[in-house]
Amino acid sequence: MTVLREFQRLEAVGIWRPSPSEQRRDVIVSLGDATLTITDMQDRPLAHWSLAAVERANPGAFPALYHPDGDPGETLELAEDEVTMREAIETVQTAIDRARPHPGRLRLYGGLGILACVATLLAFGLPQTMRTQTLAAVSDVHRKAIGQALLGRIERVSGQACSTAEAEPILRKLADRTDVRRVVVLRSGIAESLTLPGGIVLIHRSFVEDYEDPAVAAGAVLVEHVRADTRDPMAEILDIGGIGATFRLLTTGEIRRETLDRYSETMLASPRPGVDVETLLAEFARAAIPSTPYAYARDVTGETTLGLIEADPMAGRELAPVLNDRDWVQLQNICG
Repeated sequence: MTVLREFQRLEAVGIWRPSPSEQRRDVIVSLGDATLTITDMQDRPLAHWSLAAVERANPGAFPALYHPDGDPGETLELAEDEVTMREAIETVQTAIDRARPHPGRLRLYGGLGILACVATLLAFGLPQTMRTQTLAAVSDVHRKAIGQALLGRIERVSGQACSTAEAEPILRKLADRTDVRRVVVLRSGIAESLTLPGGIVLIHRSFVEDYEDPAVAAGAVLVEHVRADTRDPMAEILDIGGIGATFRLLTTGEIRRETLDRYSETMLASPRPGVDVETLLAEFARAAIPSTPYAYARDVTGETTLGLIEADPMAGRELAPVLNDRDWVQLQNICG
């Protein structure tokens, strides 16, 4: 493009800031082949902006303030006397815009037809179909990544998860015994327990600190195992995020941070649903863990958890302990 060759090697001095929380710094701005290159005074590259996506935040005011499209936090200031650079940016942007194909009447009609089809699909079950396809398309690796990202967002509210070098292998033993990928102990922010995508189960510190039998903590994990089998945590995220979150995950494989925050705020503030007693007893039997300790931990009188006590599948059996005494004492000090 001739206009790009005309302004090659053009440079100017500016002030750049990568985010509102960081300091402004003096930089050299170079105009290249449809890009702005921002370097420090030692000629080390700091950022590359596409000229087509550069936006002026304060037209007519000075110093001229620019930011890349979609990130108003990153800014570049050009002084009023940097006329050539400002004009070059505007000229190249105009040339790029003119080079783009512009829709005509046929495209307009086509766009209206597409919108009509989309509206029809939206009215006749597309959200549910898209949700089902999205859940089927999310791989285990992707679920683990989403669960890990979600844990990071939850830790903003709960504080950092409890962790010690001695307790981590013990938590892995507990996860293996209960057939989940990972068990995480939180100090606060969660009333009881919660399952995140990728097999991450969060439990409150009270399950390890307030009871002498590790079967109580194991029971809390097994309850979440049943809940996750009944209700996919990924489905809960999509339900809270809506069709926009579903479409974004299906087409780009990403979930916005705002959706994760909304999910964590909703789930941490909502009571956890109950589980079917027969299904839960089957989980205790599969893991070879007695259900009675967990039942009495939930209700010291046993009245509301009588089914877990009377039908304990491990009652009267010789069982390997969930954790040995040394491991349990170590785990009880994880939040210390």
